[in-house]
Amino acid sequence: MTKVVHIEELLDKAEAALEAGEPEVALDLCNEVLSQAPSHPGAQFVKGDALRILGDLLEASEAYRSAALSRPDHAASWASLAYTSFELLDFDEARRSVGRSVREDPRNPEAWWVRSLLQEWRGDFAGAQRSLAHAQWIDPVGFPMPPTLTDAEVKRLLEEAILKLHPDFRGLLANVGIILDEIPSMEVLLQYHPPPSPLEVLGYFSGRSVLEKSTDEPWGQIPASIVLFRRNLSRISNDRDDLIDQLRLTLFQEVGHVLGLDGDELYTEQID
Repeated sequence: MTKVVHIEELLDKAEAALEAGEPEVALDLCNEVLSQAPSHPGAQFVKGDALRILGDLLEASEAYRSAALSRPDHAASWASLAYTSFELLDFDEARRSVGRSVREDPRNPEAWWVRSLLQEWRGDFAGAQRSLAHAQWIDPVGFPMPPTLTDAEVKRLLEEAILKLHPDFRGLLANVGIILDEIPSMEVLLQYHPPPSPLEVLGYFSGRSVLEKSTDEPWGQIPASIVLFRRNLSRISNDRDDLIDQLRLTLFQEVGHVLGLDGDELYTEQID
């Protein structure tokens, strides 16, 4: 009995550490529990949360998998496994796990949110919107509907942002296409080493900066383009004003890549 109480006390402290923004402390406490009870599902689940916050998605995924297999009726473990699997580009595992989560508990909001991500990835944006709305209905605080802008609004905002640049910079951007897309493709993700989560990429510059181009190299004349990813920008934004700010910031970061300059400095100059 003393051992069980000690384990529960350690888990309570681990959860409190997570809430206090101390994932390293939570991880140490979970490992202490697991040294006594290696298959403890609660410790594995909290360990997964700590590892996810620390950015170790692969180990987080293994912790969630251990938690789910130790307690198969725990929908939250399957949902979290689905989320980390999605971020690791293991979409088959994500689909299996999210399906299991919904079967175990149809009211788990994270499962419906991850389902919306998978539907987005397949190009089923209408289905993704329905799943996201369902997650929001279950937990409106944890899964709010992201702010949006129309195509016309985005076009106007981008044009206004470019006009604020120095005329010399605008001239260098004359042949650079600016494209609004929904989400990054696998082709885009694989340009990074290692590939990032599909949720992380807000914008992408394809081509060579003006400082790298050479008239002696035929590929140096291939037109460059900037792609902004609408859904990822919306996801990280708190409200409409924040989305507008994120759109401008991402645009100037990518413009910086085109010009071989610091995009954050370009952005700061425009808002000062």
